[in-house]
Amino acid sequence: MLKNNIKIAWRSLKKSPFFTFLNTFGLAIGMAGGLLIGLYIYDELSFDDMFADADRIHRLNVDIKFGGQAQEFAVAVPPMAAALKNDFSQVEETTRFRTWGSMLVRRPETTENQKEEQSTYADANFLSFFGLNLLEGNATTALVQPNTAILSETAAKKYFGNTSAIGKSILINNEETFKVTGVIPDLPKNSFLRNYSVFMAMEGYEESKSQEWGSNNFNTFIKLIPSVNAADFEEPLQIIFEKYMVPWAAAFMPGLNREQFEAEGNYIKYSTVALTDLHLASNRVAEMSTNSDKQNIYILSFIALFLMTLACVNFMNLSTAQSLKRAKEVGVRKTLGSSKFGLVRQFLTESGLISFLSLLVALIVAIIALPYFNDLAGKEMTIPFENPLFWLTIILTTLFLGLFSGSYPAFFLSRFVPVKVLKGGGQTNIGGGNIRNSLVVFQFAISVFLIISTLVVFQQLKFIQNKDLGFQKEQMLIIDDVYTVGNSVESFKEQVANLNMVESASLSSFLPTPSNRSDNGFELEGSGEENNSVQMQQWRVDHDYAKTLNLEMVAGRFFDKSFSTDSSGIVLNESALSILGLSPEDAIGKRLSDGIGKETPEYSTIIGVVKNFHYESFKDNIGPLSMNVSPGYANKLVVKLKPGDFKSTIAEIEEKWQAVAPGQPFNHYFMDDSFNNTYESEQRLGSIFFTFTILSLLIACLGLFGLAAFNAEKRTKEIGVRKVMGASVGQISYRLTIDFLKLVGMAILIALPLGWFVMNKWLEDFSYRIDIPIWIYALAAISAIVISVLTVSYQSIKAAVVNPVESLKSE
Repeated sequence: MLKNNIKIAWRSLKKSPFFTFLNTFGLAIGMAGGLLIGLYIYDELSFDDMFADADRIHRLNVDIKFGGQAQEFAVAVPPMAAALKNDFSQVEETTRFRTWGSMLVRRPETTENQKEEQSTYADANFLSFFGLNLLEGNATTALVQPNTAILSETAAKKYFGNTSAIGKSILINNEETFKVTGVIPDLPKNSFLRNYSVFMAMEGYEESKSQEWGSNNFNTFIKLIPSVNAADFEEPLQIIFEKYMVPWAAAFMPGLNREQFEAEGNYIKYSTVALTDLHLASNRVAEMSTNSDKQNIYILSFIALFLMTLACVNFMNLSTAQSLKRAKEVGVRKTLGSSKFGLVRQFLTESGLISFLSLLVALIVAIIALPYFNDLAGKEMTIPFENPLFWLTIILTTLFLGLFSGSYPAFFLSRFVPVKVLKGGGQTNIGGGNIRNSLVVFQFAISVFLIISTLVVFQQLKFIQNKDLGFQKEQMLIIDDVYTVGNSVESFKEQVANLNMVESASLSSFLPTPSNRSDNGFELEGSGEENNSVQMQQWRVDHDYAKTLNLEMVAGRFFDKSFSTDSSGIVLNESALSILGLSPEDAIGKRLSDGIGKETPEYSTIIGVVKNFHYESFKDNIGPLSMNVSPGYANKLVVKLKPGDFKSTIAEIEEKWQAVAPGQPFNHYFMDDSFNNTYESEQRLGSIFFTFTILSLLIACLGLFGLAAFNAEKRTKEIGVRKVMGASVGQISYRLTIDFLKLVGMAILIALPLGWFVMNKWLEDFSYRIDIPIWIYALAAISAIVISVLTVSYQSIKAAVVNPVESLKSE
């Protein structure tokens, strides 16, 4: 029986190649889009689950509000790990990382450095903690001794080729020599350690042995014993503050206690986040890698669901639209004894056959589109053809889609009454109805919603790129790793600043785009009160920093070489003053101490107030910021270029670089590129929205095209009569088009408030955001109308120009 049903289904599909193509291709586009998004979601959800005991590993979080600023840290103080291990029976083991960012590495006998983008100090037990094995070396002893290091497999081959790296040395930043004691396989792209290539022994890092509780720099991981629930562990965690933090702070602030601290609105709270949740549930200060957001998973899941639902709606619409052609077939079958169940089974077989044909097309489309989608999503995904679970999933999904999309047409067709359809009665109503119109409205409502979403995302990105940031980011060249120049760094800066195409230059490691960050607590001299304290960024800059970045002074002045006292001066931004309760004019001349946590505080005199500028993401408010003059800490040279030929100027700068730092890599980039990278996830989201909006419109148009063709065919004789009675081609085309436009209009009315609500929710994540302009809704509506008119008009005009003699022929 199944073989017979498949034969009949195949013959039926061959009889209507046009509708078969539309159904197959439309469903294939939806399935291909769903497959690609499914691969993306699977990759996102699988982050960090490859580590041993991943379900028991958690990272410690610290939430701090002090000095008027609240921050959420992914790092803790140096002694935290030992305290957790000693004081809590729930903790089986702890391990720490102290990230170090990029570094220059070479073999001591060579002169040319190469750059490793991510490096970190790590406790000796981190390999066993995460269940990692070494390709070379002893995992137990690899990081026990100071100045030892583990390299990734790629890094080891880079410096030592195919020879063993064990026992050999590397020179880091031209200063410290490390002995290679292990080689680790390159870590998976879906792990939080994916970009790290150098792991140095924590034993050689002095800060790791500190017992101070005021500096949060260490990513601290804990492994709970099997019987402990992480949620139950968080309440006992809070005793850390009372037991360690308060006594430590009281040594510098006599009389301090928990009640007094919290009465001022301050707090320090501890929590944990599961290792497997890090990637999607944690976006804190000092994350070890760039994380994503659960919101993106929800958005993409809905897009995948929409795409496949749109494809199924297409199938339902086109199948029921063809019911007029198949009405007599159903009548004959029922007259000859076919049961309703038998007809349903036959029609479901047809829909299943189309689903599996669509699957073949979808796999081909996905294979072709995957490289583009990987580039769009920043992934390196592959289709796991060798995985049986993959095949089981897509086969079951295909069966479900076949049954879902074919169920309504099957039951609809099987309900036909033989007497009515065989004598021709009620034919004008067969194949039509409110359900099909509702499905068209649903399709275009989703398409209009996606158009609105795409436009809002791109407008927010445009707003970010065009907003006055308070500093200049265009024509700003950043030369990285200038510390390799050594004592010649000031000379190199002057040589660059004197080039014809260079306006000015400044040395600093701190930029308003992603760069170093340093936080410290300050107290207004003589206040003795916590509400006159401020926790803020502390940037070390040189005298030309404000001039180079075009920072605007609100009061006072910036650092000047002619004032020798500027070495103890400090420049604040407006946000810092608002916390201190000072006006810009009143602040000048007052002194701040950084004595919180120090026996002998150091005082800095406020010499200037700089206008607020954006140095964090637009999702955050502008926080308090201080600047001290201290170019000796510089890692970067900021070069403001004049308009002109940047390429030749960069070549000149590189020539001077090679003269003062022979053999050292010349790493450079433009500040606006670095700024744009801050919003990479939003840019990817916008591109994904755009791509799948196009796909949804394509699917909707395929369905509308098929329905228009069927509608024109169904009304052939009506068109012929109208033409004989004097109707023009334009009038007939209008009559054929207007019914579809009414449905599109209803879809627009549904989509506009939905788009307004959802996208306003998305914009709430930004402290600085657009108000969605009216033209976005208008453009989305007009786009839908124009696309639907273009889709329908071809079939309408084609039907309208047919000779009425042909239309009115007797069948």
